[in-house]
Amino acid sequence: MTVRPVAPADAARSFLKLGVSTLAMVIAAPVFAQVATTPADPAASTTAATPNDGAAADPQTQTQDGVGSGDIVVTGFRAALENAVAEKKNRDLVVESVSAEDIGKLPDASIAESIARLPGVTSQRVNGRSNAISIRGFAPDFSTTLLNGREQTSTGDNRAVEYDQYPAEVVNQVLIYKTANAGLIGQGLSGTVDLKTIRPLDYGKRVFSVGARGTYADIGKLNAGSKDFGYRASATYVDQFANDTIGVALSASYLNEPYQIQEGNAWGYAPVTVNGASANVIGGSKSYVTSTTLKRLGLSGTLQWKMSDTFTSTLDGFYSDFNDDQIKRGIELPLAWGSGTTLTNATVSNGLVTSGTFNNVEGVVRNDSFQRKAKLYSFGYNGKYKGDDGWSAFIDLSYSRTDRDEVTLETYSGTGYGQGNGATDTIGFTTGRTGTVFKPTLNYSDPNLIQLTDPLGWGGTTRQAGYFNDRKITDQIKQYRVEIEREVETPIVHAIRFGLNYTDHSKSLAPNESFVTLPNGATIAPLPQQYRQTPTDLTYLGLGPMLSYDPRALLAGGVYTLTPNTSPDVPAKAYTTTEHLMTAYLQTDLRAQIGAAELTGNIGVQAVGTEQKSRGLIYNGSGYTSIVQGDDYWDILPSANLSLRLPSDWVFRVAAARQMMRPRFDDMRVALSYGFDTAQGIISGNGGNPYLRPIRANSFDVTVEKYFGTRGYLAAQGFYKDLKSFVYNLEQPYDYAGLPLPAAVPVGTPTLGRITRPINGSGGTIYGVELAGTLPLGQVASFLDGFGLTGGGSYTKTEIVPTPGGEPEDIPGYSRWVANGTAFFEKWGLNIRGSVRYRSTFVGELSGFGANRVRRRAIDETIVDGQIGYDFQEGTFKGLSLFLQGQNLTDTPFVTTNGGQRDQVIDYQSYGRRFLAGFTYRF
Repeated sequence: MTVRPVAPADAARSFLKLGVSTLAMVIAAPVFAQVATTPADPAASTTAATPNDGAAADPQTQTQDGVGSGDIVVTGFRAALENAVAEKKNRDLVVESVSAEDIGKLPDASIAESIARLPGVTSQRVNGRSNAISIRGFAPDFSTTLLNGREQTSTGDNRAVEYDQYPAEVVNQVLIYKTANAGLIGQGLSGTVDLKTIRPLDYGKRVFSVGARGTYADIGKLNAGSKDFGYRASATYVDQFANDTIGVALSASYLNEPYQIQEGNAWGYAPVTVNGASANVIGGSKSYVTSTTLKRLGLSGTLQWKMSDTFTSTLDGFYSDFNDDQIKRGIELPLAWGSGTTLTNATVSNGLVTSGTFNNVEGVVRNDSFQRKAKLYSFGYNGKYKGDDGWSAFIDLSYSRTDRDEVTLETYSGTGYGQGNGATDTIGFTTGRTGTVFKPTLNYSDPNLIQLTDPLGWGGTTRQAGYFNDRKITDQIKQYRVEIEREVETPIVHAIRFGLNYTDHSKSLAPNESFVTLPNGATIAPLPQQYRQTPTDLTYLGLGPMLSYDPRALLAGGVYTLTPNTSPDVPAKAYTTTEHLMTAYLQTDLRAQIGAAELTGNIGVQAVGTEQKSRGLIYNGSGYTSIVQGDDYWDILPSANLSLRLPSDWVFRVAAARQMMRPRFDDMRVALSYGFDTAQGIISGNGGNPYLRPIRANSFDVTVEKYFGTRGYLAAQGFYKDLKSFVYNLEQPYDYAGLPLPAAVPVGTPTLGRITRPINGSGGTIYGVELAGTLPLGQVASFLDGFGLTGGGSYTKTEIVPTPGGEPEDIPGYSRWVANGTAFFEKWGLNIRGSVRYRSTFVGELSGFGANRVRRRAIDETIVDGQIGYDFQEGTFKGLSLFLQGQNLTDTPFVTTNGGQRDQVIDYQSYGRRFLAGFTYRF
């Protein structure tokens, strides 16, 4: 590789402008963890890599040396790789990382996509975008996310952070800790993700950067009023004052982007007999076209004050205002499971009816809306003392809160009110590996034929023309932490640190559900002319155009009214769960010479005291009783990380730890819904379990890493987790004594009945190996200077038994094989990248009716992305970077199947390709 020495200011400019093009690069990051070198510029990494992982225990970042006038400077994507690998090489935990190529510019538009390119990490696409990650074969629920070392609230239903909430522009580095140490607070069982923002005094320079990009979804405008073009704009300012004792960093980002989805869904597959032989046929269909508009304002600020040579104060703030607005239009078709339908002209192949005709089909035209509004607030203060006598200490205070409101509005229309009262359809169909394509005879866009009603009588006497679900969630964390450290001069022990942390975490859900009805007891009504929109086209499934309208406009205009749902199932979903966690930790940092090699590491222990309580309502058959239940317990979590570093650039690591992951909040709800089961003659119910304990595991890691100078590496990582417990749903005996009994319970019925709820049970094992490497091809042949390859792959095996007495099953998020690779060229200001990531089949978690979790088997998928960009290095436009990016270039769909039967498709979602063009300019 050929580089030239430059002055510090030029180095910073060159570095910053070259990386900015990565604002939306999907391509990059598997990489992120692997080349050995000292960071070329403090802008690319906010946390200095220290062998004893001091930064892991301290939420604040460390200072790096500046770039000297004679230093070799590597900028852009290659610098990001080298900075990230420096983190991996020098830390004693098993760490993967993503470093920004420029200030606040990660190598991808989405944080989740950047993380998903790391070894042993992948993501699940939801509505066409990656917003949650799986680490080492575990679902997102098994990992936690920190912001500058502090625990964060979530916009999701549980603890897992949805990364859409965090703009990539305000994050300067991402660290994933795969192993544990005592000083890492809020760690997950599969891994801990720490998002880092820039520290202005550590950055050491003034900079102002602006950027913008346009987005195009090539699948087109699928619904009336939707868009296929969007945009994003951002700005960042960093400066230092008062002889570099006061620093400020400010970032702002605004996003307005569309996502479009064509979706086919099967209710399932029904057994039938064709010509005397058994076969399966599609039982029903629910097909939608979904148009989503994401709007997000993200603001981030940091103020640092170096009050003296020994004390520095840092104040952080982050705010996100997020709006996910969806309109879904389509049709439900009761087929084999429809009342009165018949199947004719059936063709069978390998036990599956691949074509035929359904007669007497009564369809339900759907016009639904979904809107999620979430506001996230995060503030933190850190005061750090570092004396010249070996003593250091810090105090850290933080607050995180998320207020979320989700409103789902379903509306139905059809040819008549109630089963058997409207016109029926004769529908031909063909079933294959892309789902089912239909050939109807009715025109479902005709407003004279399709009217507002309850076509199948779903609401019974309620005359339900739709359903309304408003879920309000509040998530709040208060965290207080203090740590004292003493450096010691012994042949083995380098430092001893002790800390205390107190976390107050509460999360609540308040559901409000209603039936959508027509005014004045009407059972059917035509769609008023003023609300009619351009029909939504479902030709991709052969269904043609559908009657379309905005259901929110009809509700606001009085065409619909709401009738509250008084079912006991609604308040049984509500909960308020609180956790008070006291954590004390003691850690010894090690550093010793063994011949020519160096041994570094840490040994420590956490003691975590938990007090958990859940408040909710219990239905007694005629009303509700408020109840509070909970538990308290202690966990002792020892950990050890050792790294042997040889002069030949070999690094050998071993790690062992006791880890835990606290249960889902909704699983810990106290609310119960119960009544009399006439079939069994007993009291039966379902609900949560406020006495749930964490999932606990003993974890072991072994890694071997070989670094080649400062530019290349090979690494093999093995891990083994022995889960001592797991959480699963089980029906078990339950004594309802002391609870109000429903009026329907006959006198003399025993209070000992049955309940279905989450419980703690035995776990199992999950283990695997991860391989990764980076190779700048210029090291192989000089004429290949600027070219490079980076990537990784992992194999994971699970033997976890989620059902007592059953066989080992795949847990959500688990893929046996995960691989990714990036080829890049970067020279003369030109940068070109292509990236591929693959994951084998897995159990995906989707959101079902009422936001309930639905698990389905997803097929393997391969995602291809690419980018080309140019950075002006001289002349009038110096500091300007341009880029063009393509995402999902092969238009890979998201597909789930019926129990792993590849020909029996349940979900087939097409997102199309996305193209992004933009610029950044650094002053």
